[in-house]
Amino acid sequence: MRRDVFQAIADPTRREIIGMLAHQSLNLNSVADEFNISRPAISKHIKILTECGLVTITQQGRERYCHADFGKLKQVADWTAKYQKFWTEKLDALGAFLEKEQQQTKKK
Repeated sequence: MRRDVFQAIADPTRREIIGMLAHQSLNLNSVADEFNISRPAISKHIKILTECGLVTITQQGRERYCHADFGKLKQVADWTAKYQKFWTEKLDALGAFLEKEQQQTKKK
């Protein structure tokens, strides 16, 4: 199954894992210790994040460490930027309309 970055960030647990890894690389057990779900469930989330390119795993001795790779989040930033521009323009137009209405009401 082909996964994309939007699938990765759709789940709150995966978003939390990304947030944790943004601050430091952690081994799989350290990641799992932060959640009240099973280690196999965390492993599945990590696998999805890895398939999406948001997490890389390196082997250091017997430990496997997870590292965040935020390059793929640019897709999300680009996508949301389109809508941010759209909503900013709409809200600016609404603000101008309401201001005009308020001024007309004061004149009456």
